[in-house]
Amino acid sequence: MTGDPTETYTGSTRVKVMGIVNATPDSFSGDGLEGQAAIERGLKLARAGADFVDVGGESTRPGHVPVDIKVEIGRAIPVVRALAAAGIAVSIDTSKLEVAAAAVRAGARMINDQWGLVRSPGIGGLAAESGVALVLMHNQEGHLYAEDIMSAIKRSLGHSITAARSAGISAAKIIVDPGIGFGKTADQNVEVLRRLTELHELGYPILVGASRKGFLGRLYGQEMEMRAWGTAAVVTACILRGVQIVRVHDVAEMVAVARVAEGLKVEPRVAG
Repeated sequence: MTGDPTETYTGSTRVKVMGIVNATPDSFSGDGLEGQAAIERGLKLARAGADFVDVGGESTRPGHVPVDIKVEIGRAIPVVRALAAAGIAVSIDTSKLEVAAAAVRAGARMINDQWGLVRSPGIGGLAAESGVALVLMHNQEGHLYAEDIMSAIKRSLGHSITAARSAGISAAKIIVDPGIGFGKTADQNVEVLRRLTELHELGYPILVGASRKGFLGRLYGQEMEMRAWGTAAVVTACILRGVQIVRVHDVAEMVAVARVAEGLKVEPRVAG
């Protein structure tokens, strides 16, 4: 288990694996757990090789019903506290300032903001003051884009980065996420994955969370119980395109995939 989720990547090809704990009964992937069961899952993911564990108390699946802040806190924070007490690097998956603040007090070392400071700008100040890492994810309502999709994602993430830096967050604490499955059709998800190298223009580490996502079913016919295979293909493609963090459900399997994919990656030659 590494200590700092944002350790320098320069000179290292080791990709980090983020394990997922859905502390909600409404998980799209059918792995929703609450209470002690969610804690046990987090501990299991850490033993399986997760560098850090991402805990969420509200489903973000298509058609989900938003839950009250108190409910989300009640689901997620006991899990965060228990995992942090066990020495695990914990991330809180939320877009609500109150939830993020409670998680940081409970020991979370990363905030995974599903809306990139758009819905809760105050998360920026919280991250800056507490010194935790911050994931800025691209998200939007609907899947219509007025420009090329990657240009739109880079523009949106650029605004999120500016907001984060203006709040006082160190550049070394920022990670960007293109938001696979959020505000995008199945075909758009695939286009974004194919063009991930363009996100390096932003100059920040990239996290991709495509594990078990719906496009694997809609485009490739993979039912939920078979999506680990499609996820493995996506993880490999991400790593070959220079992604530094992959967010997955099946940690042991994807750690093995990541280690092989790292070995197959060809680093660009430097002229001269």
